[in-house]
Amino acid sequence: MAYNTFTLQEVKRQFALEIHEQDDLFAMATPVEVSPWLQETLREFAPLALAMSTEKARSEMIIAPILLEARRQKHESISLFSGMEFSVDAAQGLVGFCDYLLSLSPTHFSIEAPVVAVVEAKNESLRGGMGQCIAEMIAARLFNQQQGKPVETVYGAVTTGSTWRFLRLHASDVHVDLTEYYLDQPGVIVGVLLWMLDHTGFGTFSLEV
Repeated sequence: MAYNTFTLQEVKRQFALEIHEQDDLFAMATPVEVSPWLQETLREFAPLALAMSTEKARSEMIIAPILLEARRQKHESISLFSGMEFSVDAAQGLVGFCDYLLSLSPTHFSIEAPVVAVVEAKNESLRGGMGQCIAEMIAARLFNQQQGKPVETVYGAVTTGSTWRFLRLHASDVHVDLTEYYLDQPGVIVGVLLWMLDHTGFGTFSLEV
């Protein structure tokens, strides 16, 4: 078993989770002004990525620039990994590759705790990616514990690039934000990402694309 085999019901059952649905879970996040670079990148390449309609195109042309913008706004104090293996516990099925990882460690040579984001790209339904996202969030929390940098709350997101939905894991409770965020407001999306990075203690954030 691996991350991409988990359904929402399977991850809920295996890890004894309670799923809570909530509107405007991240309403407290403040939208930010994004850089001219991100604005121009999305203006030029987002239509192309959406026309191609592949996970790879959306991941490279939409999602990566947004994550890089969040990193830039954090003054490059966090590290971003792409396409990295993140195998934490094979016995529990917490193994596989993640499209993107964000860590509050500034090093880029290896994944270091605390992991702050796991990003997986999904080309179709947001709901279909939630099981995988939550499994990666659990793995991120376990990884941080193993590295001696535990955190209480793990954040996540499922995104197609054009649409984003965010999640929060605390203890055995998963809160799913029913509010969907759209690409025409990148400053709102980046604002939520920054809020998550700032409100995680050491910070663990999982993003499922």
